[in-house]
This record gives sequence, C-alpha cells and structure tokens, in this order.
Amino acid sequence: MPTTTPPPFTADDYRERMARAVRSAADAGLAGVLIAPGPDLVHLTGYRLPAETERLTLLVLAPGRDPVLVVPTLEAGDAARSIGAPALTLRDWTDGKDDPYAVAAPLLAAGGRYAVSDNTWALHLLGLTRACPEARYTALGDALPMLRAVKDARELERLAAAGAAADAAYEEVLRLRFAGRTERDVAHDLAALLRRFGHEQVDFTIVGSGPNGADPHHEAGERTIAEGDMVVMDFGGLKDGYGSDTTRTVHVGGPTPAEQHVHDVVREAQQAGVDAVRPGATCEDVDRAAREIIESAGYGDLFIHRTGHGIGVTTHEPPYIVAGERQPLVEGMCFSVEPGIYLPGRFGVRIEDIVAVTADGGRRLNTTDRALAVVE
Repeated sequence: MPTTTPPPFTADDYRERMARAVRSAADAGLAGVLIAPGPDLVHLTGYRLPAETERLTLLVLAPGRDPVLVVPTLEAGDAARSIGAPALTLRDWTDGKDDPYAVAAPLLAAGGRYAVSDNTWALHLLGLTRACPEARYTALGDALPMLRAVKDARELERLAAAGAAADAAYEEVLRLRFAGRTERDVAHDLAALLRRFGHEQVDFTIVGSGPNGADPHHEAGERTIAEGDMVVMDFGGLKDGYGSDTTRTVHVGGPTPAEQHVHDVVREAQQAGVDAVRPGATCEDVDRAAREIIESAGYGDLFIHRTGHGIGVTTHEPPYIVAGERQPLVEGMCFSVEPGIYLPGRFGVRIEDIVAVTADGGRRLNTTDRALAVVE
C-alpha cells in the first residue's frame, strides 16, 4: 500500500487548537491551561520533545492573551523551527542565570485556577507553586478530559491512514506460518510489517497463544504456538504522528465448535458496540451495547476490561468507553471498540476496530475481515 506522507499541520491549525483549549478552559471556569511536554503539547503546538526533560518547558494558554511557550534557551531554536512555532510567543530562560519558575510566574493570574497536563513532573508543579502560591492547580484530565478527543478532518485522515497501514500488516501476517514458531517471532513480524507500511513508532505487538490469550495484556513470550491454538494479536503504534490499534483473533488449524462459538459471541458484541456509535449517545451506551451481548451469552464475568479508549497522538487517550462514563459522543471523536472473552487456562478472543463518530453513526477505520481466520 502507498505510504505517502501527509502535508504538515500549519500554524493556523495549531492556533485554532489552542484557541479551542482556551475557550474550553473559560467555559470550565478556569483561568487557563498549563501544558507540559507530552501528547498535549504535540497536539496543541506540533512541538515534540522528550517528556522526561528536567528543564521546565511550559505552554501557558489563558483567555485574553497570546499563547506563550516558556522554554530553555538551549532548546529555543528547536522550538522556533517546530511546525507550530509561528503560532506562539517564546519566552526563554538560561541555565544558571534564570529561575524558570520566576520566568513563568508572571504569566499566571494570582488566585487563578489552572488545569495542568496530567504528565507534568511534580518537580515543575511544586516549582510553580513556590513561585506563584496564589494560583491553584487541577489535573487537566479531570478539568478538560475531552481536550484532544474531537479530531479535525486532517487528524481523521491520519488516523484512517494509520488504521489502513495496520490492516495491511494484518493481511500480510496471515500469510506467514504460526505453528512451530514462538509468540515473540510473530510479534517481531508484526512490528516489522507495521514499519514497512509506514509506522515510525511501534507501541505494542501483543501475541497471546492458547492459554496466554486469556491475559488481555500478555507480553509476547517464548511459548511455541501449536496446532489447535487460538491466537490473539493486538498491535499498533504511530504513523505520521497518529495512532493505530487493532485486534484480531486467529486459529491455528481450525477451531472447535466451542471456540467458534466464543468468537461468534465476541464478533456479535463488537458489531453491537459499533452500531451504538452515534452523536448524542454516551460512551457508556457503547460499552453497554457490547457488554449485553456477552452477558446474555453467559460470559459476562469473562469480559474484564472496558470496551474501548480514545486514540490520537497517543494510542490510549480519552474518551474511555466504559460503564459510568456519560460523556456524549460528538462527531470527530475516535476510539476503539474491543470487547473480549477470556477463559483462564484455555484461550481468549478479542476483536478491535478504531471507530470515528460521524454525523449519522460510526465509521470503522479498520476494515479487515472480523471472521475467525484459520492460519497454518
């Protein structure tokens, strides 16, 4: 399949995302938003740097003022050259000369309440608290959980391309031999195929054969796959900065009636979850639709995780498709629908597609056959 690189996002794209964040903050009664290195910063500015940096880098978004990125002087050049830099004012600080928190403090309103990126280092939050003790802070995930949840058209194009690349990897791996090879061998094949079809980053390649398939997050190991095994494959990563994540369950040699029945139940549940996707439905409506199928078949206690998670610049992000999440679905949201049944000591089955909310329902971004494929 073609692996053409999409055009980069523009400064205007980032300005609109930051403006939307400011509007959301104001609607939530916040004085602003403070964004540390990580996925929120990538989404809002296009600036990607290691999240584990000990030097303060902080995007400050507040109503009535231009966005400001506080950045170490030694990294200011990279920030200025980043795609979103024209949408920002840079305020740099120098090692050994400036207190970075004193540089950031004048950007905060005394007494203001700010949402702070969930992955902000405690070191940095404590430094801000010392420099501006009158400000108050709350977790961004609590205050604005849907900040990155609604994707624009260009983001959806990238997510669709990532899904298509993961689908191509699945189609290719079906051609390979499973029996007599280890889970790690197949996981290695999946990772290589994801890269072949354009992924710059592989986040996970779960391969759970036989009883290992009953562990939803099993790490591919040295177990040799044998004739008669069910094999759960869950894999994904980032292509052009946006995530893929798909799961298919295959059988080596051909299933027993009992194995086929469990797979049929999961397939029906997954379809029911996708059918429940529409604007105005809630996240828990989708979870309930899938879960009811599995419960009615007598396997309710064996579906042990949420039905899905959002995806974007990371492979797991809000919204979460789980009981108790009453967030209404909005056109442009994108998330997985991935019910499963896990029989301890025997096998597991999971089927997963990424689904985008459209004006009249849900659009699958993974289109490979969801039937139980038989492999050698």
